[in-house]
Amino acid sequence: MCTSVLCLVCVSLLFRTSLSCYQCFVDMQDSLRLCWGHILTKTNVRNVDACFRKLDRIFNNNGRVIEAGRVGKGYDKQLKELLDAEILPMAKEFDKKLNDETVYEKRLQTAADNFIAAASKLPRETYRGIPFMHPSGFQSAGAVYNCITCQYDSCEFPLDCPVKEIKAMENSRSQMWCEVPFHLPDDMEVIWRFAEEVETQQVDQFKEVTAGVDRLYSIPSTSLHHQGTYQCEIYSGQRSIVRLYYYLTVTPQVVAGHTELQEIFDLSLLPGGRLLPASGGPPYPHLLLPSPLLLTACLTALLLLLFLSLGAFYWSSKPEKTSQAEQEDGDVDLGFLKGGKIHVVQ
Repeated sequence: MCTSVLCLVCVSLLFRTSLSCYQCFVDMQDSLRLCWGHILTKTNVRNVDACFRKLDRIFNNNGRVIEAGRVGKGYDKQLKELLDAEILPMAKEFDKKLNDETVYEKRLQTAADNFIAAASKLPRETYRGIPFMHPSGFQSAGAVYNCITCQYDSCEFPLDCPVKEIKAMENSRSQMWCEVPFHLPDDMEVIWRFAEEVETQQVDQFKEVTAGVDRLYSIPSTSLHHQGTYQCEIYSGQRSIVRLYYYLTVTPQVVAGHTELQEIFDLSLLPGGRLLPASGGPPYPHLLLPSPLLLTACLTALLLLLFLSLGAFYWSSKPEKTSQAEQEDGDVDLGFLKGGKIHVVQ
């Protein structure tokens, strides 16, 4: 058994390194009332510390409970009301009464499940108008409650975001999304601007290309003149909310094809210029890559041999002229080759 002061110290030590919605909203005295009669089944001994560890496991280390508590600005009060509705009646029922640990396990788990179901229905964000701009340029509309720190976490999103690089092949489709991690007002206006060839955030270098509500900018067939920086600016009521930047680099198809072939050729070589063996075949580590000079000499020799062969074939197949030694009229007749024999024309 422990005194109330000692039990308060125990609760503090147990929850010091593991905070969650339970620790944020449930009063320490109510936790003591809840765990006063916790009985261990095996020993039939009252153990308050074991009850606190059970609370820590079911609530403080439960990722579903923590995620359900990530509500929008101003809804932390509803979180406390939901948790009190589950814990306080149980604390009143268990106060100064002994209950087996299996009863605690079942009732606390049911309370956690009920809290998750109810808290998950609360809005994740609350601001439906123009987001409030901090002096540092951060928006607060994306702030959500953090049951681990027991406070709201700002989305810390800057007004001017860093340039994001995008690469595209020539003649391919390119898309850029004007996305932010917080709610945007219904009356927003989206303006896309373009600074050709340069990577910049200087406002005076941009020219407006589109204006409306479309946060998607699409280029159906990207060409070299599309290379440059694209700026997406979202307005509401003549006030700028955020500016996003995308630097698009376009790779020409010819260069891309040459680069791809060069990469394939490089991958096919072993260190020292040796060729990789064919798949499934025996390796040839002794085979070296021939030099360009040797390739040129071999090609020249092959061409010369080809020309010589063609010349020999031509002269060997040329018709022969012959004369008949003994002709009765003394005339010289011409002959022609037919069927592999010399035929004399009279």
